[in-house]
Amino acid sequence: MNRHPGSVAIAAVDLVKEYPGGVRALDGVSFEVGEGEVFALLGPNGAGKTTTVRILTTLSRPTSGSANVAGADVAREPSIVRRSIGVVSQQSGLDPTATGRENLVLQGRFFGLGGRTLNRRVDELLAMVGLTESAGRAAGTYSGGMGRRLDIALGLVHRPRVLFLDEPTTGLDPEVRAAMWDEIRRLAADEGLTILLTTHYLEEADRLAGRLAILDRGRVVTQGTPEALKSELRGDAIAIELRNGSGEGEVRAALAATPGLDEIRFEDRTVHLRVAAGATALPGVLSALDSRGIAVAAATVARPSLDDVYLRHTGRSFAAAERSPKEVAK
Repeated sequence: MNRHPGSVAIAAVDLVKEYPGGVRALDGVSFEVGEGEVFALLGPNGAGKTTTVRILTTLSRPTSGSANVAGADVAREPSIVRRSIGVVSQQSGLDPTATGRENLVLQGRFFGLGGRTLNRRVDELLAMVGLTESAGRAAGTYSGGMGRRLDIALGLVHRPRVLFLDEPTTGLDPEVRAAMWDEIRRLAADEGLTILLTTHYLEEADRLAGRLAILDRGRVVTQGTPEALKSELRGDAIAIELRNGSGEGEVRAALAATPGLDEIRFEDRTVHLRVAAGATALPGVLSALDSRGIAVAAATVARPSLDDVYLRHTGRSFAAAERSPKEVAK
């Protein structure tokens, strides 16, 4: 697979998707993905990630805006786009009654492959995803991790230029998820694929993506490399969980004289602070709260994370957003 540094493999420009009743699933989504890049769309469930992927893979049409994938317009040239992409959706596309090999052969035939060419490709893919010894078993007997590896192989049968992975590790246990991360990294490095990954796992985006865009309520709130986004947040993050229902004004007054305090945000009973040096500031913060009779249940200090980036740009933590999804389109 040849890479063309500097070439754009995916371009989304002001994508809007509206549904009856004026419900807007996407509200002007724009981003670019370079050839050979691993790019993540990160956001809580309901942010618009799957809607974006459906448009980019020609399964849905935008209300307005445009998109280009592998050099073809998704609205005007959908057949060209489909020949150039592989898609691994949230829901497995496997036939559980067919063997692993049979699933791959059938997929290859859909793309016009056959004979020795197809057989060689199937053998190659089974070896690539570590399923050669299980190729004769019904796919329905595979573990979750084996099934997802076979799903990825199905998306690669026709040697696509761009691979879409829509929440590829959802439902997998942590050990299997880590193995899938290794597989995705290997695909990017060895196959030269452009990969667009959607995920609601912060660590997944941080570990896999060269660049990412954070989606919230149908909008891109920020984008860049994980390190660049985190480095914008100077200092450390302190999270204080309050034991009682102290008011925001009371807490702000208690912390007004805290040196090096750059930012205060409130979320339920948790106060999020950004300070120049967390370990140094924490004792003073706790003392200031205690002097006002504000009881603390727990306190943590951490370096900036993608959760902090999300909090800064949306005003709520990722966990809070996950607890109240507002997905309007599947």
